[in-house]
Amino acid sequence: MPELPEVETVRRGLAPWLEGATIESVRLNRQDLRFPFPKGLVAALEGQVVTHVGRRAKYLLMSVSDGHTILSHLGMTGSWRFAEHPIDKPPRYYEPGTDAKHDHMVWTLLHPQHGRSHLIYADPRRFGFIDLYDHAQQSPFLVGLGPEPLGNDFSAQGMAVAFRGKKAPIKAALLDQRVVAGLGNIYVAEALHRAHILPTVEARSLVRADGGPKKALDALAAAVREVLIAAIEVGGSTIRDFRSVEGAGYFQHNFAVYDREGDPCPTPGCKGVVKRIVQSGRSTFFCPVCQKAP
Repeated sequence: MPELPEVETVRRGLAPWLEGATIESVRLNRQDLRFPFPKGLVAALEGQVVTHVGRRAKYLLMSVSDGHTILSHLGMTGSWRFAEHPIDKPPRYYEPGTDAKHDHMVWTLLHPQHGRSHLIYADPRRFGFIDLYDHAQQSPFLVGLGPEPLGNDFSAQGMAVAFRGKKAPIKAALLDQRVVAGLGNIYVAEALHRAHILPTVEARSLVRADGGPKKALDALAAAVREVLIAAIEVGGSTIRDFRSVEGAGYFQHNFAVYDREGDPCPTPGCKGVVKRIVQSGRSTFFCPVCQKAP
């Protein structure tokens, strides 16, 4: 499932070509993805100008001139691509991503600088979905999301408030989108390794008796930012079904622990070996030597 860096890569790739473009027509090649397309989607978009391409957590947001916003979740294999040209910062895509049978929605666009083009949403497994709303509070997918981990509202102190008294493992607590928005299994594992925190410790163990963050939680907040920035710089990660239009996202080559079971821990001076366990039905990768309880 694409996480924040992958969706941010998609956003950056689309924005220069999409912002300022008029949506001349919209064609739906089927009636549903994971959920049915929103009622009135075609009528709401045709004739509108795309004013902004944004992101919230793992969702791509495209605003148009009458105030509507289209929310796109890529699911496992969803992608946006232009038929006429590659994207400067390409999004990841399912390997047979140009097979027309997987093209479920097509926008005909007219851009004042780039001319006419066709923007295609493809999704072989159809786990993605589209939402349409007037205001963010109207979308159930955006209500209650925590702070953006690259924004000013994200901090160790904020996590300390959320984690106080919380017995859940720190990995599960970080995956809670109400605590921090956009993190998934890959980057939580990498951030915990950078901060040298065991993924199995209780979230409350990172909070002092007075409610403030322990040094380990300060280190974790910094590690979350660092790993996300590093991933965005190289176009995210290509995992299993995903490739970029011009090759791949490359952060998987920099993984310290994720999917590295049995490899030596890359922490300088550490003689540990990366271990895999299962938490809540999902794989967790960590070093049992340099990752410790706070």
